[in-house]
Amino acid sequence: MTMGKRTQAAVLEVRLLREGIIESKHIVQAVVCDNRGRVLSVAGNAETATFVRSALKPFQALAVTSTGTLERYDLSDRDLAIITSSHKGTIQQVRQVFNILWRADIDPSALQCPIPEGKRSPLEYNCSGKHAGMLAVCQQCNWSFNNYLQRKHPVQQLIIAKVAEVLKMPAEEFISVHDDCGAPTYLMQLGQMASLYAQLAASSSLDMERIVRAMTHHPTLVAGDGEFDTELMRLAPGEVVSKAGAEGVQCIGRLGEGMGLAIKAIDGAKRAKYAAAIHLLQQMGWISPSVAEALSENFMNLGRYKRLEVIGELSIL
Repeated sequence: MTMGKRTQAAVLEVRLLREGIIESKHIVQAVVCDNRGRVLSVAGNAETATFVRSALKPFQALAVTSTGTLERYDLSDRDLAIITSSHKGTIQQVRQVFNILWRADIDPSALQCPIPEGKRSPLEYNCSGKHAGMLAVCQQCNWSFNNYLQRKHPVQQLIIAKVAEVLKMPAEEFISVHDDCGAPTYLMQLGQMASLYAQLAASSSLDMERIVRAMTHHPTLVAGDGEFDTELMRLAPGEVVSKAGAEGVQCIGRLGEGMGLAIKAIDGAKRAKYAAAIHLLQQMGWISPSVAEALSENFMNLGRYKRLEVIGELSIL
């Protein structure tokens, strides 16, 4: 990531209005990079660091696309989409995760992600697709199943090597922690996240091109009906690729232009990151006014008496 002379600017403020009167406020930072790693515009600080969480999933999927795993087990774009997903545990989504394991001859008991509260199987956990992909890679490469979530396991080392390759930096520089599902996630600057999504949107490799195709052609598998990523990619087909992360992280790539947007709501609020994303996507012309209106109806108008508004703009560097 290439820093300009100024990588700081005024933050965005997301306000909850109750019958037009401010009730609550959220602070949001955002960065836009191109696929050469240059910071193009910013609200807040491009060097703000946070855990990338599930926004990393399209890049964790590089372990699947780069090892011959898809071809050996005849996995489809639908399988690849569920590998990138934070799904809702619908029957359709759970069946897609099971399909990966069945084709790779892996028993579902090998999954080490949690069982959701009130559910019966780890297949229903929102990260189960990612875990199934990791296990399929282990099967393909003859790596052990029982410790596949450990940082030093070959599949995790392969994943961080792929991420480091995209960002052109040493893998050992990344700070790793465990995500809620047990898999490693990494501390990254917002500018690094935006750079990753710029590379993804530019389809900088055949592997990334296939991941983008899977996500944009099967948006319902990436999240689910009514979820932001699904609705954005459904309403703006072929325009953007989108993936949420927990604790206020949202990343979006502009297809055809090789630009990436990374957003962080400082207090971790989902509603704030979605409102900021809609505001910025419209500001940058990545979505049409009609798409922005449809998204606003779902994610900014919160009921009869309250709505969200966003104050502030990206500053061009």
